[in-house]
Amino acid sequence: MIKQEVVDKILDAARVEEVVGDFVDLKKRGTSLIGLCPFHNEKTPSFNVSVSKGIYKCFGCGAGGDSVRFVMEHEKYSYPEALKYLAQKYHIEVEETERTPEQVAAQDKRESLFIVTNWAGKFFKETLWDAEEGRTIGLNYFRERGYRDDIIRKFELGYSPEGWTALYDRAKAVGHKDEFLETTGLIIRKDDSSVYDRFRGRVMFPIHNLTGRILGFGGRTLKTDKKTPKYVNSPESEVYHKSDVLYGLYFAKKPILDADNCYLVEGYADVLSMHQAGVENVVSSSGTSLTSGQVRLISRYTKNVTILYDGDEAGIKASLRGTDMLLEEGLNVKVLLFPDGNDPDSYVQKFGSTAFKQYIAEHQQDFIFYKTHVLLRDAGNDPIKRANVIHDVVESIALIPDAIKASVFIRECSVLLDIEERLLIAELNKLRIGHAKKADRKAESLPVQSTEEATPAATAEPATDGVSSDTLHEREIIRILLHYGSYPATWEEGEIPIAPLLLSGLSDVSFEDPTCLAIMDIYREFIDRGELPDERTFITHRDRPIADLSIDLLAAKYSLSPNWNDEKRKIYVSHESERLEDLVYSAVYRIKKRKVEKQILQLREEIKDETDTANMEIMLANYQRLKDVSKIIAEKLGTIVVK
Repeated sequence: MIKQEVVDKILDAARVEEVVGDFVDLKKRGTSLIGLCPFHNEKTPSFNVSVSKGIYKCFGCGAGGDSVRFVMEHEKYSYPEALKYLAQKYHIEVEETERTPEQVAAQDKRESLFIVTNWAGKFFKETLWDAEEGRTIGLNYFRERGYRDDIIRKFELGYSPEGWTALYDRAKAVGHKDEFLETTGLIIRKDDSSVYDRFRGRVMFPIHNLTGRILGFGGRTLKTDKKTPKYVNSPESEVYHKSDVLYGLYFAKKPILDADNCYLVEGYADVLSMHQAGVENVVSSSGTSLTSGQVRLISRYTKNVTILYDGDEAGIKASLRGTDMLLEEGLNVKVLLFPDGNDPDSYVQKFGSTAFKQYIAEHQQDFIFYKTHVLLRDAGNDPIKRANVIHDVVESIALIPDAIKASVFIRECSVLLDIEERLLIAELNKLRIGHAKKADRKAESLPVQSTEEATPAATAEPATDGVSSDTLHEREIIRILLHYGSYPATWEEGEIPIAPLLLSGLSDVSFEDPTCLAIMDIYREFIDRGELPDERTFITHRDRPIADLSIDLLAAKYSLSPNWNDEKRKIYVSHESERLEDLVYSAVYRIKKRKVEKQILQLREEIKDETDTANMEIMLANYQRLKDVSKIIAEKLGTIVVK
């Protein structure tokens, strides 16, 4: 277990905007930062990061937490794993106390798979550099391809020995289980229960997740036998989903953010060559068609994508079909075609880094116009083919969510296609109506999700729908405590903090919501020993309902535009922190009024059923007393009581 003082040090060092910023492209809005939520698919940012409070909150799906919670949710880490990740990021040495056998046994399967794949990555790397076979075959191959040693080490390239069970034998010797070796695809079990190494005799390309851990591998054979597959990849597993991974993204995150552009290439070699040429904002779809998961991954970091095609005509046409997904996600797509059948790897090797950078800077063109030119060239003068081209191009434009961009493309394409703009607009509107109807039919066909089946993201948002009025009043008290509990009550003699003042005013009020009651109890415990809890006490609380409610109440969905208070307009808008006396007493009176009203209703029902005269008189006296109290509270609040 990690010592508490180390945990505190990590929490002090971790800045939520830096941790989240490694995975999400954040833009400043008012006093907060916003971006596209990484926990659900959205096109309009609803993901909010509060630097001052150290929390994130998505107002679309309800996800929220601090730096540790973000790493846990995004990378599916356990609490200790998330702390270790942050410790590594902020160069904090982690000291652990000895774990019990029960804690060791509790390590989940997912973590075991990560341990095995990362051990295998180390094994392949050591074989490449330290073993005679690895140096002679694997390292020589990479060097002959022109890759520098620093690039080979950076991407942790390796070599898998030719022996049938070289990896398996070493894995068993150090204690790894067959179950995890087989699940990660490092070994394959035959019908007779014997096993062999999947990647034997191949150079290895580790595939990293966004935090640098190895998820799986791509292995390239060096044999010329046509019966041997050129590439073999890790199978799908609990840690590796090929459709949600982009090769090289771990190394490209910051360069993509800095350049506000992502180069998309086909293979591992293209990524390596571009890095060697000094172009690091590049990722690969690993030789497969682009998936929606990969597109969403790119959109977290930039809205601008440049696809680098090789000169293969069939490959270009196949890629045209997959690129529409980028447009649908709202990305700005450019393309670049290399001449004479070259790809990024071969072009760098042939012409060098300087010529490569110059070429990609000068030859990019917009995808829509490029697609139009390619299809028109193939159609020639055939009117039927040209009509199909028009339909195909407009179909791509119809996917663009930005109406202004779509309008510009329609105008330009009307010239390229030699057709009236109004006809293209009519076709565009027809396609969009068709898409909308299709989406509606799909939504209607989906089964209604029960509460038990709701996803964690969906249930995380504490919407007011279905929440009782009493609970809302109790949450308002908690909100005031979280935001202003440590503020001095300047209207009181001695200026005591607001928290003890508020709690003393509610000594006769019982809270019904268990989470609100738990937070109130924490405040009472701190106050009893002469202290006040800070925001972190609740944000990082091990009881998730306490942490979730605290984050929801601390997060502000809207912030006042700075334009309201600028010198030009001279409009001043007060903040509730300037009216704390009214805020505190109004909250206290409202919750008391609500509790009194409940007692009045309950007593009224009891009076209806009471038959004993003496009891009736007592109950009527209590009823009148409660009505008087309600009237006094109402006067304090400035409301009218209807008799």
